[in-house]
Parts: sequence; structure tokens; C-alpha cells
Amino acid sequence: MLKIRTAHRPRPFAARLDSRTESTPIARQLLRAYLAALPTGDRYRDTAELLLGELFANAVQHTADAPTDRLIEVHFALANDRLRLEVHDAGTGHPSLHTPTPDDEHGRGVLLVNELAEKWGCCPRAGGVGKFVWALIAPAPTPTPFLTV
Repeated sequence: MLKIRTAHRPRPFAARLDSRTESTPIARQLLRAYLAALPTGDRYRDTAELLLGELFANAVQHTADAPTDRLIEVHFALANDRLRLEVHDAGTGHPSLHTPTPDDEHGRGVLLVNELAEKWGCCPRAGGVGKFVWALIAPAPTPTPFLTV
């Protein structure tokens, strides 16, 4: 009997969390669980956790104009060897890239996303309420074993 192997494509993941600073580590924990189920998830982990934390914290900070009962939604998906992170919120503000001064206490999150993500952007949400910020993350190179001669 001939057995045909089919490639297993990981399912996308989505969750809604309270729009509070305390939800940021929960979002990162959900991402770690998602990546742990992938054969190469560890190759995305460090960059993905950092960027998700920044995007989620920005969503919490910059949605003061959103109703208090609105949640922040996170999405994770792996496609074509790239991890896609999305953070959806009901706020009207859009992230912008600027260079903070050394004295600025905030304003480095989007700079980190710009430097570490392969691509990123911001789009309006379906239905016209709020936006989502997305980032594509390439896998870290596989370490080569050190050989002694």
C-alpha cells in the first residue's frame, strides 16, 4: 500500500484579551504555546515575543479613545516559513516610525518592530472599527554545530 505524506500546515491562532498592561505577558505566553507546537517554533521565539510585547503594549497605550469594554485581539499564523503576528484594537491612532531622543522614555516600540520584522504595517479592521498592526518574522538561522579538527 502506498502512503502519501501530506504537509501539515499549522492552524492560525486568535485570542481576545483585556486592554490592560497586565495582559501583555498573557499574550506572550499564548505565543510561546503556539510556537512550542511548531517543529521550528524556537527559531521565531525571541524576536516574536519581543515584537508581540511591543505591539500589544502600544495597543493598550494608544487606545484611550476606544470604549473601555473593547478587547485587544492577537493573531498568530505561520505561512511560507514566516510567522505573522497581528494585534487588533479599536483605537483610531496609527503607529508611526520616528527616532526618539536619548531622553525619551517611550517611543522605541515601532522602531524595534521596523528593525526586527521582515515587513510590518497597519490596516483598518473589517467593519471600520479600529485597526490592526501586523509583522512578518523570518526564522532565525539554524545554528551550525561547531566542529573540531
